[in-house]
Amino acid sequence: MTWVLATILLPLAGAAVVAGMKKNDRLATLTALVVSLLTFLLVIPMWASYVPSGDRIQQKSSMDWIPNFGIHISFGIDGIALVMIAVIGLLVPIVVGALGLTDKLPAGRSAGGFLSLILVQEALTIAVFAATDVFLFYVLFEIMLIPMYFLIGGYGGANRQYAAVKFFLYSFLGGLIMLASAIGAYSMASDELGKGTFDWETLVTVVRDAPLGTQIWLFIGFFLAFAIKAPLVPFHTWLPDAAGQAPIGVAVLLVGVLDKVGTFGFLRYCLPMFPEASKELAPWVLVLAVAGVLYGSILAAGQRDMKRFIAYVSIAHFGFIALGIFTFNEQAMVGSVSYMLNHSLATGMLIVVVGLIVMRGGSTRISDYGGMAKVTPLLGGMLLIAGLSTLSLPGTNSFISEFLVLLGSFVDYPVYTIIATVGMVLAAAYVLWLYQRVMQGPVRGDALIGAGGGPGTAIAPELGATKAIKDLGGREIAILAPMVVLIIALGFYPKPVLDTITPSVQATMSSVQGGK
Repeated sequence: MTWVLATILLPLAGAAVVAGMKKNDRLATLTALVVSLLTFLLVIPMWASYVPSGDRIQQKSSMDWIPNFGIHISFGIDGIALVMIAVIGLLVPIVVGALGLTDKLPAGRSAGGFLSLILVQEALTIAVFAATDVFLFYVLFEIMLIPMYFLIGGYGGANRQYAAVKFFLYSFLGGLIMLASAIGAYSMASDELGKGTFDWETLVTVVRDAPLGTQIWLFIGFFLAFAIKAPLVPFHTWLPDAAGQAPIGVAVLLVGVLDKVGTFGFLRYCLPMFPEASKELAPWVLVLAVAGVLYGSILAAGQRDMKRFIAYVSIAHFGFIALGIFTFNEQAMVGSVSYMLNHSLATGMLIVVVGLIVMRGGSTRISDYGGMAKVTPLLGGMLLIAGLSTLSLPGTNSFISEFLVLLGSFVDYPVYTIIATVGMVLAAAYVLWLYQRVMQGPVRGDALIGAGGGPGTAIAPELGATKAIKDLGGREIAILAPMVVLIIALGFYPKPVLDTITPSVQATMSSVQGGK
């Protein structure tokens, strides 16, 4: 059994165990935490055994599924998949450990049910990144919507059903369009080889030589599915609703991990399989990318709800990622892949910190807060760190990613790059505006500051708040500490990540440049 298979099967087995613990929330939480930590530990030997200069796809495993149609259950990883699996392994223990601190389960709902869905979501998401059979990828792409649908629809906010259905329908429809293109690629392989196959490596060699018109149609099917998942403007409208209604822990996985399946799909499927179509349609994609940077930034600045604020910030960041991918510049593409990782860390931390704020203040509205740093200075510091990483301050993890994207894309697309830099300026404005409104200025309402900066009462008088507000405790610090360490460490020393992803990016670039 490969390390990849182990990271898929362990959380699935853990989910089955945790699901049966409906009457003991504490035991269910502890079991889920142990399982998620063990899954993360499995990533360490997976990373250690990965050889960046070796084969493009490593740690392969395969077994027949539907042999008459050339369908296999096949897994393997490249450097891009590896870093995304690693960030999933990191974020899930944080989500499990934060249960009760950032979210309260609805009445009558058990922790066992919630956490079993989280573990199933982890397993399916890892499997999506590791799948090397295109049909298997499609099946996992659709199946992973199911636990997320129930997590949002069963445990979310007041409009959770609407948000869950919208999320599901958008992604499901995109998947069906992708399936049509996958079947088209299968038919081409059948004509070329005498038998059909969904093996990714084989399809890359077959479909890449198809006529441009055929490539364009097949490219569009895959692209639409991934653009919805990413989400690129104008396919983004499901994200603010889903992120706004999802529980905090679920939002961490939704915005921090699941969205990356879209940008990963661009790199794994769109570019290598349809190189000529990718280059032909790149200018149109770049327009969407730059539009997303500006649109997301402007709407983030106008948001009144903190969770929707994060959703629009992410839309802007995904514009940067798409910009780096479709400029076909190695430096920019490396920046995009590292941005996928660093966005997960920065946004994941920001969402968790917002959850801690909301649990104290009882509201997601920005206007219900003010001067909170005087009452909770440690929490204020954590929001500042997450915010600075989000705006890509030099010395934080996101800076090198954004810098590489802009540096590489400027070579061939200076106009798009210059326009995108406006998003950097807007990012500084909206992030600092959020921090200033929530943490600085006079303490709002009836909040009283205790002697020596001690705990006060809750922030929003509109909520009738009277409970004492406390600063971060030991468990909360332990949850946030890994992300703080990585944000700073990768800001000053990103070499291990860049060395891992660069050969995979070079292989992708080689596939594109070697097209007809």
